[in-house]
Parts: sequence; C-alpha cells; structure tokens
Amino acid sequence: MFTTNPFTPLAAFISPALMQGYILLMIAAVAAGTAFDLLHDNKARFFLQDRQRSRALAVRQLHAPDIAAIAIRTAVHDVATFGEFCNQQRRISHALMFYGFVLYVITTLVMVFAFPAAAHTPAALPLLWNLGILLTLIGGYWFFFLLRVNVVHDGHSPWRLVRADLFIVALLGSVSFALLYGLVAATENGTAIKVVAGIYIGFTTLLCVSVPWSKFAHMFYKPVAAFQRRIEEADGSSDLPAPTAKRSERCPHSHT
Repeated sequence: MFTTNPFTPLAAFISPALMQGYILLMIAAVAAGTAFDLLHDNKARFFLQDRQRSRALAVRQLHAPDIAAIAIRTAVHDVATFGEFCNQQRRISHALMFYGFVLYVITTLVMVFAFPAAAHTPAALPLLWNLGILLTLIGGYWFFFLLRVNVVHDGHSPWRLVRADLFIVALLGSVSFALLYGLVAATENGTAIKVVAGIYIGFTTLLCVSVPWSKFAHMFYKPVAAFQRRIEEADGSSDLPAPTAKRSERCPHSHT
C-alpha cells in the first residue's frame, strides 16, 4: 500500500484522461469559487478601497527593499509558521493540516498526471502521499475535536456542526476516504475500489465546489491581509493603536 501508486487500480475503471480532467475541473472550481466569493461579498472592493485609503494616509514611503522584506516576514511568520495564532496547539494543528494537505495534493498531481497507470511508480511518491494524508488527519481531527472555538469556549458537542465547519468536515471526509481508498486499492477488490473511490471523489468534489460557502478561500485571503497589515504598520497608515510590544511578545502567556 505505502509503496504502490493508489491510482493505478483505479485506471482499470476510469481512464487516466478522465482522472486528469476531473482534477483540472476541481482546480477550476476552487479558482472560480474564490473569485465568486471575492466579488459576491465585495471583498475585492474592500481590499482595493483599504489599499487606497492606506496609501493616502501613509506618512512614510516604502521602497522596493522595504516591501520585499515585509513580504518575506509575512511568508515566514504569518504563512509558514501560522504566527497569527497565539495558541500553540492551534498553530501546530494548522501547520500539520497545511503542510500535509500540500504534500498530499502535490503527490496526487504527480501520480495522476505522470504515472496514472504505471506499474512502477517511484516508491517515494506513494510514501509521501500517505505521509501527507496522515499529517492532515492528525492536525484536522485534533482541531475538529479539541480546538474548535464553539467546542472549547462555548462547550458545544464536537458533533454540533455549523456552516463554518463545512471546510474542515469536507477536508477530513476527503482525506479520510483517500486513506481508506489506498488501503482498499491494495486489495485489488474491484467492487470495494469502486465504492470507496466513489465516496472519496464525492467528498473531494464537495471540498472543491463549496468554496463560496466554506473557509477554503481563507487560505488565500489571510496571507494578503497579513501583508497589508504589515505594510500599514510600516508606512504609518494603520488606524489601529501602535503596539506596545514586539509581535513575538503580544500573545498572553496563557495562550502560548
């Protein structure tokens, strides 16, 4: 299971071209859903207006090296290490989900597009695919059962779902059945492969087409918002009170 391409058995029922077309369609669905969310809720207009406002209020002019340095700090602190979270457990769980999901997606793309029906896929690819799934599941289920705001602070049952939970539920459903599909694919049981693959594809489709109603698009918004916030702090256009402590010291000790 861990060293064989899980998509090779599926090629007996679905042509590689159809698998590749499905993935391209899901990528298009995520892009279209994000664009729809930007336009429907006027987020794009808000970002543009906020940028124009900050430029008008700027008291210092930032040059290219300054902006590049801010972009690097944003990528390292806010994107790569999820520095926006004071709670270390939330940071770790999100990092596991993010890096696991990215690894899972990349290896899926390589195996489906480069080795869809190959008998000798490089063993590293299935290993990394399964590793990405496991990291996503560890971070995702940790967050779902123990770290969600309505569970931790409001005392609600983890099984009480609201619209904000659509993304994490669809993600966990997709990745959980990806793992189960990998197990079933190793058995070469045609009926089981069809059933589990169908559920796997169903959750994956839900994950990709529900972008306008889930938090999927936030993965793209947050880096932009974090970068803009740092720009405003640097050029003096921010309308927020000046921080009295360094970024690394702003979290309460009870949250670290």
